[in-house]
Amino acid sequence: MKRRLLLLLPLVGFLLLSGFLYMGLSLDPFQRDSALLAREFPEFQLSTLEDSEVLVDESLLKGEVTLVNVWGEWCPTCKQEMPQLLSLAERGVRLIGVDYKDTRAKGQEFLEEFGNPFEVNVFDPEGDLGFELGVYGAPETFLVDRDGIIRYHHTGYIKPEDVVQTILPEVRKWQ
Repeated sequence: MKRRLLLLLPLVGFLLLSGFLYMGLSLDPFQRDSALLAREFPEFQLSTLEDSEVLVDESLLKGEVTLVNVWGEWCPTCKQEMPQLLSLAERGVRLIGVDYKDTRAKGQEFLEEFGNPFEVNVFDPEGDLGFELGVYGAPETFLVDRDGIIRYHHTGYIKPEDVVQTILPEVRKWQ
C-alpha cells in the first residue's frame, strides 16, 4: 500500500505544479500595480529630446499634476495611442514624455509625424529612467501629483474610452 502511494507522489506533484502554472498563465500582466505607487518619482538627470544641451530632472514634475508617458518610435502601440494623448493635452492635461530606448533623430521624426502633446520630452536612450520606473515595455503612463508622488500607473495603450473613464477622473482626483 505504501509503495503504491509513493508511485502516486510524482503524479500529485505534477498536477499541483500544472495547476500553479495554469493559474499564472491566466493572470493579466497589464493589471499589475506599480511598486512605485505613493512614492516619489525617481531621481534622474537627462537631456531633453529636442536639445541635448538642456538637462532636466525630477523637479520638472513638481508643482502641477502631470501625466508622464513612456514612449518610443519603435513602439507601434505608441503610434495608436498618440491621438488620445493629443486629446488629453487639448483638455489641459500636462504631459511629459519619456522617449525610451530610442535615437534622438527617430524620436523627433516620430513627433513630427504623429504630433507632440508633450510639454517636455525627456530623452532616455539607455532606458535608465525606464528601469527606475519599472517599465517593461512602452507605452506606460504614470500620473504624478503636484508634490512629485506617483498616484496612478497605466500599463499599455491608452484606449479612447480610457481617457474619459479612467485618465481624466484620476487627473481631477489629484488636482
